[in-house]
Amino acid sequence: MTSAPALVRYSNPLMRAILRLGMPSGPNVLLTVRGRTTGLPRTAPVAVAELDGRRWVIGAYGDVQWVRNLRAAGEADLRIHGRAERVRASELDGEAANVFFGETLPRFVARLPWYGRLFIRMLFRIAAPEVFRDPIRAAATRPVFELCAG
Repeated sequence: MTSAPALVRYSNPLMRAILRLGMPSGPNVLLTVRGRTTGLPRTAPVAVAELDGRRWVIGAYGDVQWVRNLRAAGEADLRIHGRAERVRASELDGEAANVFFGETLPRFVARLPWYGRLFIRMLFRIAAPEVFRDPIRAAATRPVFELCAG
């Protein structure tokens, strides 16, 4: 199992608090999913990529706990600007993930304001450099889930 960089892990409590208050934070939302072993709700801040009426969430740090829980549960609650929404999650297969990293993600990032593009590029350069340089490797190492209304 992998883990997020220390900066991300240490900032998660602050990000959770900001998002619980319903404060806008770019594409970031709270994802609550049932734990695969305890059955208890587990909440993590994640970024949701939304484009052309479809939504995805990337396991940018690999096979971390929330990814494993979402894979097992197949559904979750998103908290977006203070409101909850139930979603079904389907993990993309290899070919669909290749298309996501090669085409969809760059289009999503291009639509962000300059500071959002800068932040995402810096974050991925540190934590997952293959995301923009090698989409095929990214698809093999970074799980992606499509989220649909549940």
